[in-house]
Amino acid sequence: MSALSLALIIALTTVLIAEFVNGWTDAPNAIATVVATGVMSPKSAILMAVIMNTIGAMSGTAVAKTVGQGIVVPAVLTLPAITAAMLSIIAWGTFAARVGMPVSKSHALLAGLAGAGFAGGGLDALQWAGWLKVIIGMVLSIALGSLAALLLGILITWLAGGTKPGRSKPLFDRLSIVAACFMAFNHGLNDGQKFMGVFAMTLFAGGAISEFYIPYWVIFICALTMGIGTSAGGWRIIKTVGARMTKLDSWQGFAAQTAAGFTIFGASAYGIPLSTTHTITSGIVGAAASRRVSDVRWSVLLRIVLAWIVTFPVCAVIAFVTALIANALFAG
Repeated sequence: MSALSLALIIALTTVLIAEFVNGWTDAPNAIATVVATGVMSPKSAILMAVIMNTIGAMSGTAVAKTVGQGIVVPAVLTLPAITAAMLSIIAWGTFAARVGMPVSKSHALLAGLAGAGFAGGGLDALQWAGWLKVIIGMVLSIALGSLAALLLGILITWLAGGTKPGRSKPLFDRLSIVAACFMAFNHGLNDGQKFMGVFAMTLFAGGAISEFYIPYWVIFICALTMGIGTSAGGWRIIKTVGARMTKLDSWQGFAAQTAAGFTIFGASAYGIPLSTTHTITSGIVGAAASRRVSDVRWSVLLRIVLAWIVTFPVCAVIAFVTALIANALFAG
């Protein structure tokens, strides 16, 4: 086996491991609210998330093309550099899952690609049109996710606030399950696509395909890998997002999941890679605040936000240093 083919196999393997970690640690995006409110059992919620994540990941390629072609100039991403970027995601995502902190694997991926690209080509390696989409995604995930959930929560309390809980709760229990399915689908539609783009980029870098495109088998294998990762759960993160940060009722879970789901769906249609973690967390905050601002445990939220902030520099630095070393060894 040639050194190039071995490097390609190693790089593709790390992409799939990173996709598995993405499914494992981002499962709370789809099921935290329905598990925390007791609407679904953990096993049923995981099964639903596996199915809907997989379907969502197989339902488009717009985000995959942005990540694969529009973030870093493909020519500077050697196979060792791509491997370095994936290792940064795997390391950071696994650490975050162990401590129960919901960090964005989307931002870990983008930071890892940026660090690896910078190691190979400096600032010229970054494609600023693509990064503009990333910035738009950041604003959408936090601002629109929280505001839409807040307004929807207020509307629900205005329309159904006078009804007896025995009448309204069963309705919102069912609606929250539908919203969780929609959220899981959109998690796959956005997050699942990101690693498809990297997988295709890796095939192109390794000479396995002559031009960048997303083969259908790549869509299938990445969607399946994320689905398998989702089945692993991520229970500590579920506890942090669904219980420690606030206490939700099913109507609030419905508001949070619906707002987050539509935000992600709209971004995915335009190929905007946003953080599903940021979006649903912001949605939960907005839904909780629609009843009382004091319902949000702001100290827990602050720790989550700090983890979001450090994700970019940590993953970028890990990928940069590892890519420098890997490129030097590969060139030698």
